[in-house]
Amino acid sequence: MNRLSVITPVRPDRADHLGAAYESLRSQSLPDGWCWEWIVQEDGQTGAVAALLPDGDDRISLGTGRRGGTAITRNMALTRASGRLIKVLDHDDVLIDGALAREIEVFAAHDDVHWTACRALDLLPDGSTAGFAHDPPAGRLDRGSLLAHWRANDRVVPVHAATLCIRRELLIALGGWMALPASEDVGLVLAADALTDGWFIGQPGLLYRKWPAQTSAQPEFHDQLEWDARTRLIGERAQHLAAVRDTGRSDDIK
Repeated sequence: MNRLSVITPVRPDRADHLGAAYESLRSQSLPDGWCWEWIVQEDGQTGAVAALLPDGDDRISLGTGRRGGTAITRNMALTRASGRLIKVLDHDDVLIDGALAREIEVFAAHDDVHWTACRALDLLPDGSTAGFAHDPPAGRLDRGSLLAHWRANDRVVPVHAATLCIRRELLIALGGWMALPASEDVGLVLAADALTDGWFIGQPGLLYRKWPAQTSAQPEFHDQLEWDARTRLIGERAQHLAAVRDTGRSDDIK
């Protein structure tokens, strides 16, 4: 049986919507020969997250650990993941029906595609949804295309990092998520793009919840000094990876 591991980091004080994330995962239908596991990792050791998870579903693996932030929590979850594919699902987001099946189908059809992203819809507080006007065309994302967009568009990637699904081997080779206070998922997507082709799935696969406690709604997320520092490091890593992939050396990067 092929397995897809869904990784969800959770801060216990912001776990309000964890149940909805689980229900959206439970409703997914996978192709024959595939199953999923849900790797939930508490950023802390309070036990509060355990109380929010359903009993009796042995596909759920819960871990706890000392506080380290989202990136470290994701990586600690990865230590327990056994799937060939690793799927991101933040604790406050919701998968749309068919999302996992579409991702598996892309990987099965394209051996040279090592990661996917898909269209995401903002889930607004009133229950309505809103799309993103600048999604790339559906299909192959040539290696380096995200980095080129990043350079040309004020350090913004054209895909939603919260929709990432990635082959385990590439994720491990990249060292998991960047050890940053935010944007660690953007750093991973750009690093993957620097080395391999990806694929954009045009059908919506994720409802990205907009609510006051989400990470990107916090004032510190938008601190200009921190944003400049973390995006500079994200871009520099991707550029060096691309240079090594192209030439075998990383010096003289423009």
